[in-house]
Amino acid sequence: MKNRFWIRILLMIALTGWMSAAETLVYKNVDGRELKLSIEKPAAWKAGDRHPAIVFFFGGGWVGGSATQFLKQSEYLAQRGMVGVRVEYRTIPKGDKGPPSVCCADAKSAMRYVRAHADELGIDPQRIAAAGGSAGGHLAAFTTMVDGQDAPDDDLKVSCKANALVLFNPVFNNGPGQYGNERMGADFLKFSPAHHVTAQTPPTIVFLGDSDKLIPVDVLRKFAAGMKKVGARCESHIYEKSGHGFFNNEPHFSATLFETDTFLGSLGWLQGPPTLPKPKLKKIDES
Repeated sequence: MKNRFWIRILLMIALTGWMSAAETLVYKNVDGRELKLSIEKPAAWKAGDRHPAIVFFFGGGWVGGSATQFLKQSEYLAQRGMVGVRVEYRTIPKGDKGPPSVCCADAKSAMRYVRAHADELGIDPQRIAAAGGSAGGHLAAFTTMVDGQDAPDDDLKVSCKANALVLFNPVFNNGPGQYGNERMGADFLKFSPAHHVTAQTPPTIVFLGDSDKLIPVDVLRKFAAGMKKVGARCESHIYEKSGHGFFNNEPHFSATLFETDTFLGSLGWLQGPPTLPKPKLKKIDES
């Protein structure tokens, strides 16, 4: 099944020519290293365009992972007319049992870079989504929902807040008993997006498996209820018999990407129906 899917994707690439080598840009120099953005652009892109953008943060428990994780999602959404941006960020050093401060600082720096360089990137600075999976989902939500943990060299006049959130099994509740609390402890309010829901939280879509051992379904239900209470939009999709990281593989890869496309289309960011087939999977829709 998986092989047939990728054969179909490769045929689409050959027919449409929408996959191209990513452009890389350095958004930050820190700790003796360059941190880069990998960028996928729509066909006929040019500087000064006003495309919507989506900025992806990889997962890996804040201690590992690679910006290649969301390559295929970024390529697909570029084909649909968005600028896809995949972020390289520092992970927590080996042996460090503290909070993901460096990850959070880099995530905010990346969002600020994208918005500050919107003209050169062909991006509408008021249509930038943040997206990520697991710890990357935490970072995407953190940039937008939680103040603080800014890099000392950041220009705080440039907003790091996204205009929409696309979250794949995000570890966005870091309170007592939840994932990440062992790192954050009593300081969890400085890091936990789920504890900072306001009416200004942008439209959000969340994907979760009902068998996720890191993020209980109840965490998402409480988040969605909190969003509804303040009048913020939260669309949730809970898939049956699915564990953590389920979205990385078929058939859930296509299913979650289809729903992402539909969600972004509902915001007016994408035109026309998704070019993926409508999924036929069992799920519990909370929205």
